Amino acid sequence: MKQFRWAYVGSGSIAGNTARSITKGDHAISAVYSRNAASAAAFAGKYGATVYASFDELLAARAFDGVYIATPHTAHLDYALRALRAGCPVLCEKPVGVSAAEAEQMIRASRENQTYFCEAMWTWFSDLPYAIRDWISNGRIGEVRRVRMAYAFPGLLANRHSRLLTPETAGGALLDIGVYPITYCYRLFGNPDSIQCKGRLCGGIDAAETVVLGYDGFDCRLELSLLKLRERCQITGTKGKIDVPLFHMASLATLKTKDKRETLQGKTDYLTEFTRAAQEIRSGRTESAFVPQKATLDCLRIMDECRRQMGLVYPFEE
Repeated sequence: MKQFRWAYVGSGSIAGNTARSITKGDHAISAVYSRNAASAAAFAGKYGATVYASFDELLAARAFDGVYIATPHTAHLDYALRALRAGCPVLCEKPVGVSAAEAEQMIRASRENQTYFCEAMWTWFSDLPYAIRDWISNGRIGEVRRVRMAYAFPGLLANRHSRLLTPETAGGALLDIGVYPITYCYRLFGNPDSIQCKGRLCGGIDAAETVVLGYDGFDCRLELSLLKLRERCQITGTKGKIDVPLFHMASLATLKTKDKRETLQGKTDYLTEFTRAAQEIRSGRTESAFVPQKATLDCLRIMDECRRQMGLVYPFEE
């Protein structure tokens, strides 16, 4: 089968990370657009892509099979809507927008134009979390009683001009890293019955927060932070527990019961994500089976509520 051709929007760090991975498989980067012309030229030279002076020119040329959006999330809405309205399939980095209202617009455009639109949440293109979900649904740990997740890295040590620390690009812990544990709990247990969020705001962004998602008989307590380095997931039931280190990119999960210890191994990588998205696009799907649009929308609604409780409003929303 011939290579799947991607048009990249953005040429920063995430674009570079994905490109290095997917070009080892049956993928090519045929086009690139970035507001930073020098960065786009360097990126294109490395991967043999054509640089376009504007996004409209890239869409008009149509020398690609799918569009991958790798810009800061504040720019996702504009690029996604223009691509979808032009009938171009879109794989968009997480989170797809800064609010559920933005996600609703993209999903509506996808459905109106019968065009593929998917959040690039690599965790859920991997097989491992589905096997964990089977452990739970099959009663391997009994009734769930407690879920504890932490995801933190010292982002406050980044360059002060980093998009992660900039209110104008919706920086902070919740949207950039909180989307992972929130999505994880949602995909395992569905929409919560209650949402509680207490956070620490600093310089117009959220530096850390505790999110508690309440379910019937248990809660998911999520600790998010840009102040330290930590990642874990532990799901405790009446008959045992599941541990998933580095859950957002996990390759290993452990099930422990009174009489048994069992491990699962898997692989979470960009190549698998892009390959499966490309297969879905080629098959004519308009929505991913791995990352359903409803999941993307529901998780942004949870994050909207967290922001409301923290009083977190970005400058462009005032």
